[in-house]
This record gives sequence, structure tokens and C-alpha cells, in this order.
Amino acid sequence: MFTPKYPPQDTAPVPTSPAPTVYSPVPYAPTHVPAASVPASNRPTVQLTPGSTLALVAGGGALVLVVGAVLVSMLLAVAITAASVAVCAAVVRSILKEYKA
Repeated sequence: MFTPKYPPQDTAPVPTSPAPTVYSPVPYAPTHVPAASVPASNRPTVQLTPGSTLALVAGGGALVLVVGAVLVSMLLAVAITAASVAVCAAVVRSILKEYKA
């Protein structure tokens, strides 16, 4: 039942491939070509002025503050949810304890 079922061998198509070519190795002869010099880039370089540096620092600080506020709020939401579930469990336990007796 769990054994694989293979087709009979004679039904598989026979691949037609071209005749193999004869390999004739060529002896290696190294050529000494001088390395080409890399042309200078035409792209302008980034010039950081004191104003742009201050803007980058302020933007990075604002990003850190926003990400930190989001992470702290998520942690606070999880903590409040856990506390409310714990209070609900204590109330349900006390109700069931009095109901048993």
C-alpha cells in the first residue's frame, strides 16, 4: 500500500542528445597585461555643513524617541492586560470557592 509505483522502464522517453564533441586542451600561456586604472567618479561628494549635521542628529533623536514611546506603550498594554486577567482570575476563584462550600 505504501510502496511507490513506478512506470515500466520501456515507457520512459529516450532523450536525444547531440554527439559529444572531442575535447582538445590548449596550453596555458599567461599574458602580462598592465592593470587598467580606474577612472575617477563623476558623482558629487556629500558635504556636511553644521546645519545639516544638526538636522541629522535631531532627526535621529526624534526617531529614537518615537520608537521608544511605541515600545513602552506596547509593554504597558501587555502589563495592564496581564494585571486585569490576574484580577479576574482572583475574583472567579473566590466566587467558586464560596459556591463550593
